[in-house]
Amino acid sequence: MRARFAALFRRNDFLVGLTIMGFSVVTGLTAPSFFTVGNLFDLLRAGIVLGIFAIGVLVVLVSGGIDVSFTAIAAFSMYSTTLYLTQSGFAGHWLIVFGISVLIGLALGLVNAFFIGLFRLPTLIVTLGTLSLFRGFMLAFIGSKLISQLPASMRAFSRANLFRLTSEDGVIHSLPVAFLFLVGVVLITWFILNRTMLGRAIYAMGGSSVAAERSGFNITGLQFFVYSYVGALAGLAGIIHASMARVANPSDIVGLELTVIAAVVLGGARLTGGHGTILGTLLGVALIVIISNSLVVLGVPSYWQRVVIGLLILLGTGIPAYQTLRAERRLYSGSGGGA
Repeated sequence: MRARFAALFRRNDFLVGLTIMGFSVVTGLTAPSFFTVGNLFDLLRAGIVLGIFAIGVLVVLVSGGIDVSFTAIAAFSMYSTTLYLTQSGFAGHWLIVFGISVLIGLALGLVNAFFIGLFRLPTLIVTLGTLSLFRGFMLAFIGSKLISQLPASMRAFSRANLFRLTSEDGVIHSLPVAFLFLVGVVLITWFILNRTMLGRAIYAMGGSSVAAERSGFNITGLQFFVYSYVGALAGLAGIIHASMARVANPSDIVGLELTVIAAVVLGGARLTGGHGTILGTLLGVALIVIISNSLVVLGVPSYWQRVVIGLLILLGTGIPAYQTLRAERRLYSGSGGGA
């Protein structure tokens, strides 16, 4: 029994779940409004874009890479799509808008895949370069002004809700239809990672690309899938963000990289690759969203959010590394004693 509890406490998702409960209890005791349906809707709304980003980053980390360009891809896809459709007087369905943004994101993801998959360049170096490249190209050649007059279909999408309620003080809270996109992304990615040979290949590549290649997996093809998939998810997240905010701002989104990576790492994914789960990632996203919400409810200045997130990154990467080091020391001492 003691061994089971010890194993349970070594799991990231369990520890993150306990932390979420702790933050929720402390915040709820200080501000009872935290435990309301309206606040739950606000938390779920805040986690939509962050969650889609995090699912994409999870796939990259599991594959053994790292991508910091996904926010630039999202901003590029969202802004260029909105600008083009606005100038052309587009009056079609919002699904077409979303499809265009996703295709642009996929194309930009293929740019990353080209350098990473064919030339085997370091993923961090490539995506740092494309982060600057995509953002600079957008601001220099596409535009840098706010677009507040979105196509009618995007405005209609922003008003579509799954649930809507009005609190006693007259404040309207709603859960947007956009939440279904997060659910869809979670289910599709879970199926890919856990029920297909492609998912097993991605985990294998993250564990050891050399061993995976010797086992017959096409590493170049896997890299192309991973980074094009992340690009497509970034394009989706970007257009959802613009629709919900009802404004296309080229300066939005960029800067969320560390927050998203922190959420995924807290959920159990490792920067060394080969590890990570959908459940852990969602718990990591929930923790980040709840912390941000709690600090606002408690009246803590917003700049403290960066301090807390920085500490969480250190804990999220430090604890697994320490546990791995202890396990290696036990293994070494055990083999040495046996000799």
